[in-house]
Amino acid sequence: MTSLHRQSISERLTGDEWKLVLLLATINFAHILDFVIVMPLGDQLRHELAITPRQFGYVVSAYGITAMFAGIAAATVIDRFDRRKTMLVSLAAFVLSTVYCGLAPDYSHLLVARGLAGLCGGVVASTVMAFIVDLIPDGRRGRAIGVVTSSFAFASTIGLPIGLSLANWTGHFGTPFLAIAGLGVLVWFLTAGLLPSLPGVPKERRVGPLTMLSTVMRQANHLWSFAFMMAMIFGTFMIVPFIAPYLEANCGLSRNHLPIIYAVAGVCSLFVMNVSGWLTDRFGARRVFVIAASAAVVMTLVITNLPVVSLAVAVLVTSLFMSVASSRMVPAQAMMLRSADPKARGAFTSLNSAMSHFATGVGPLISGMIIGEQFPGGPLTNYWLAGLVAVCFGMLAIGLSFLLRAPSVTVLFSPDAASEQA
Repeated sequence: MTSLHRQSISERLTGDEWKLVLLLATINFAHILDFVIVMPLGDQLRHELAITPRQFGYVVSAYGITAMFAGIAAATVIDRFDRRKTMLVSLAAFVLSTVYCGLAPDYSHLLVARGLAGLCGGVVASTVMAFIVDLIPDGRRGRAIGVVTSSFAFASTIGLPIGLSLANWTGHFGTPFLAIAGLGVLVWFLTAGLLPSLPGVPKERRVGPLTMLSTVMRQANHLWSFAFMMAMIFGTFMIVPFIAPYLEANCGLSRNHLPIIYAVAGVCSLFVMNVSGWLTDRFGARRVFVIAASAAVVMTLVITNLPVVSLAVAVLVTSLFMSVASSRMVPAQAMMLRSADPKARGAFTSLNSAMSHFATGVGPLISGMIIGEQFPGGPLTNYWLAGLVAVCFGMLAIGLSFLLRAPSVTVLFSPDAASEQA
């Protein structure tokens, strides 16, 4: 047996690891679906709650911004508590906050509910990552992270069309949130029965939060990675939350068309992401990213200037935009993980997740300040201008991708270990 063959076997997840990873992916699916479901409900929210595009931007942003603060706080103190108990408590709070979203009677209540859901979702995301870092060996951790993060694609492919169909069937924006809360209850019981206990790290072995954050932040590679990721997500989330309202208000599509549009776009995105992974391995991450990101720039201009179109054209344009935007993520993640110091990768991943939440929160805020409406509930204005700003962020991400490098010096958490290495 060759060493390469032995290595490939060692990198395969074991049966118990697969069970853990699939459970974590299910948990991730529930809270990500709660995050993305609000975006295609934009036009329905504008009419049912009489909110403006700027207020809708606040609603979308509330989740990401509070999730960022929760993620940073959780990353700094999560080592002190039993991971299983943390997950169960945060999941229970997530279910309650999602019920609150579904029953929110007006804009103010919905804004508070989305903020609370983001707080819980941020803790859930950090705890999911903590289980992977602590229980999956480094040689198999990348594959585990890939499986867990693929839940975003499944939430878009399966969850969004079902949620939109429920909203259309009942005529109320809150129905999808109540359905997600019901799913959350099932996930809670699965977690209680299957998730192993993972005690907190003993006090003498804990890394101080300031030490952990400074270890990550004092490396140029990490700072370039955060800037790269944030530019890419800013460009995407300035556009994505307003696609459904724009298609309905400006392009002549109806609410009943949205499940079809998002289902096809989700399937295409999932397929293209897998092709992107193969291309990344075959031709290199940066080359694939630059091509995909360039295509995303073009499709951003197309979708933000779309006139009145047929359903077929809307499906085609939305699918192309979602596919090229999603295809950037695989090579982007590969470049970012390669640029991270291996000894600080856990802290880097946690902080990167928090920065991602921040970008998903601020992106809609920026576009919400740019986009207006001709009259309350009417066609959107200046979506094309938001598209131009998003294109600038996309081109910035392409430029920053050339600054990502593999670390030349490994920085350790332990001062003694660092001095030994020096």
